[in-house]
Amino acid sequence: MSGVTVSKDGVVTGNTYDKYGSSNPVVRRLMAGFERRLDELFALAAPSSVLDVGCGEGVLVHRWATRLGTGRVVGIDLEEESIQAGWREHRAPNLEYRVMEAQNLPFGENEFELASAIEVLEHVPDPEHTVSEMARCAARHLLVSVPREPLWRMLNMARGAYWPALGNTPGHLNHWSRRAFVELLSRHGEVVEVRSPFPWTMLLVRL
Repeated sequence: MSGVTVSKDGVVTGNTYDKYGSSNPVVRRLMAGFERRLDELFALAAPSSVLDVGCGEGVLVHRWATRLGTGRVVGIDLEEESIQAGWREHRAPNLEYRVMEAQNLPFGENEFELASAIEVLEHVPDPEHTVSEMARCAARHLLVSVPREPLWRMLNMARGAYWPALGNTPGHLNHWSRRAFVELLSRHGEVVEVRSPFPWTMLLVRL
């Protein structure tokens, strides 16, 4: 499933392409590397509770909830038909979904051990504030990933996509190189692990 969502301030978010469900062999190979690195960092964090900001259709949070067993997992995202349809498909007793924006999270300090934003921060209008909110709600770790720039846009143009926008995927408001993304997250904690599955940057941050 995929869907594009527009927030109250007109920001386009959501998945323009269903990378998790793609049958394209190249995409499947890239996603295998992405998910392998993500699993490594999640295992290193070893959280007992998770807040996932921008959980999309629930593919990852459902997987994490299953892995945690009884540990609390909350996924949040905007209201959009395909997103909520995905939530109905990806259910678990310890998994809760909420419709909300990421700017001001209605959770207490240190309420979760880990807060994650997987392929989300490139969409939000104020990523510094969103990361601050995530760090407030998390007691131990942040787990985050974004497209690596300018590589991402170059690859889009190489496949003939989004030429009028110079390869920029619709809804991508923010763009980071690996170094710039590390610098951003370093303001909120210690970047303990960096992974670069092509063409992404993925970090585990200790708070």
